Amino acid sequence: MDQFSIEKHVYPKLGSRVAGRRLESSDAVIPVENPATGVILGHLPLLDLAGIQHAAASAADAFQVWRRYSPADRAQILHQTARILLARKSELAWLITVELGKPYQEALREAQTAAELFEWAAEEARRAYGRVIPGRAADVNQYTVFEPIGPVAGFSGWNAPAITPARKISGALAAGCSIVMKPSEATPACAILIADALEQAGLPPGTCNLVFGDAAMVSGCLLDDPSIRMLTFTGSTPIGKQLAERAARTLKRMTLELGGYACAMIFPDVDVDAVADSAVTAAYRNSGQVCTSPTRFLVHESIYERFVDRFSRGAAALRVGNGYLPDTQMGPLANARAVSSMQLLVDDAKERGVQITAGGERLEGPGHFYQPTVLAGLTNDCLAARQEPFGPVKGITAFANLEHALALANHLPFGLAAYLWTHDTRVVGAVAGGIEAGALAVNQWTVSLPETPFGGVKDSGQGHEGGIEGIQSFMQMRFVSQKY
Repeated sequence: MDQFSIEKHVYPKLGSRVAGRRLESSDAVIPVENPATGVILGHLPLLDLAGIQHAAASAADAFQVWRRYSPADRAQILHQTARILLARKSELAWLITVELGKPYQEALREAQTAAELFEWAAEEARRAYGRVIPGRAADVNQYTVFEPIGPVAGFSGWNAPAITPARKISGALAAGCSIVMKPSEATPACAILIADALEQAGLPPGTCNLVFGDAAMVSGCLLDDPSIRMLTFTGSTPIGKQLAERAARTLKRMTLELGGYACAMIFPDVDVDAVADSAVTAAYRNSGQVCTSPTRFLVHESIYERFVDRFSRGAAALRVGNGYLPDTQMGPLANARAVSSMQLLVDDAKERGVQITAGGERLEGPGHFYQPTVLAGLTNDCLAARQEPFGPVKGITAFANLEHALALANHLPFGLAAYLWTHDTRVVGAVAGGIEAGALAVNQWTVSLPETPFGGVKDSGQGHEGGIEGIQSFMQMRFVSQKY
């Protein structure tokens, strides 16, 4: 029996959401594929230039309405959106699984987090506090106030199709901004469900516009439009730099979450087997297609062989398959290009003498599957050590001491997340002070939650999403000095 005929959920009709209207037909359409089966789920209509311009104008008009909603009223709509998303959590998770391939239990956690992002933003919308600054004279009153920066252009990728749009949309709306959101055309239904939940919750038409279209055309139109006052983008470093150059022409505020390539430093005072087992789960979550995924493991030379053996056996034992099958632990990659990219990295590593201790080959059959792969003895001259694999290819390298570990961790231009496993407080202090990353997780694999700030340094971006900083990113401050 066909996979989809036995599910209670039905794949929706696709289309953009502009000015409160559902635009579900167009002369230009593209197919949306299930990466686990190759089945075409539906066809996505694309907006033309006039449609994108209409979305920008709609956001500009709606901003004048939404910015006048009180924080409490905005919070009420965001809370209601969260409740709707929780009620539809299984449906959203199913969409994540069929569009991205993520195992269903992982997808359920993503759907839960998407709702929590709206809950957090709803509460934080009520707390955009300014401050009072004592005047130099008794008759001078000085204070600061925060206000929404204006209409926002948002761009998100395919690898977190619910979390990333939810984080950007909820933050912008909580601050009082309107938004034109362009999700990935590979995973459109996830974002559409979020936009429909906002509409059902009572968000004014045009406050959140969802657009699908040619990436260059959409970005050019929105970033050249002076009414759009901010860019928020999640994606690759090269594309982020291109968008930043375009946005700078009209001096837009920018929040950029770009390439990751996270390193994990593992010192000898830990339970090696337990860390290796937990590392397998963290490394191959969403097939390694996570910007904060631990990608290169830096292991002290005294425990290197033991870690390589345990980690490699764990990776090889992972059950790879369709994300909706209950025993699946790792799903497919997003597309055929990603599979070819993994093979290129592995072949290059082999040529340079790196040992392949698990995987190293694509899987035959329908869908875009690649084996969980381990490159032991990865050196800096390998392609996999210089560019983010963004897939199930992980490297392991031995280090001699703390200084060597930090040098290896910091040698790349990326700096989004890093991980450290040790119980030595001196090592924790040294790494916390010396690592070039926007987030450091110690003795755990979690670096991002709705209530915590998330952002990178160096080529991994600028600005923050999440936490109180994430709301403030969408706001500007005014200083008032009053003499009376």
